[in-house]
Amino acid sequence: MKLPESLEWALHCVTLLAQVPGETVSTAQLAEHFDLPPAYLAKQLARLVREGILAGTTGPRGGFRLGRTPDLITVLDIVEAIDGRGDPYQCREIRRHGRGALPADQCRERCALAATMDSAHDAWRTSLRSVTVAGLVAALPPEIPERNRRLLSPG
Repeated sequence: MKLPESLEWALHCVTLLAQVPGETVSTAQLAEHFDLPPAYLAKQLARLVREGILAGTTGPRGGFRLGRTPDLITVLDIVEAIDGRGDPYQCREIRRHGRGALPADQCRERCALAATMDSAHDAWRTSLRSVTVAGLVAALPPEIPERNRRLLSPG
């Protein structure tokens, strides 16, 4: 499974915003902090706002902050906001095509390969659902949030 590069951006931005509670951070600040293209980053941040992961404000002092507490945002929430909720494996039922096609009565059950992929996808989703942004921040060495607060503080 290949996930979009913008997912890494979103995960880092949300985790960074969790390290500066109560602060509003602009797209420009986030882009500069991670050396990312501001226009494309803004599109990803907008997706996170639509899903309620972030809250955005406009104007000269506008920017982003978490839309809910970090303990209520899971890694799966962020993945789905950026990459969608669809199943990455699409079974095309090729076992029913070509010279080796199976008869319809032998294809009533979901194919074993598709079932295996479904099981793996469910396990992946369960794993990502179990990790919160609060947990990610708690796992950081203390000097990282301190440094990030210094770098993003308004004064």
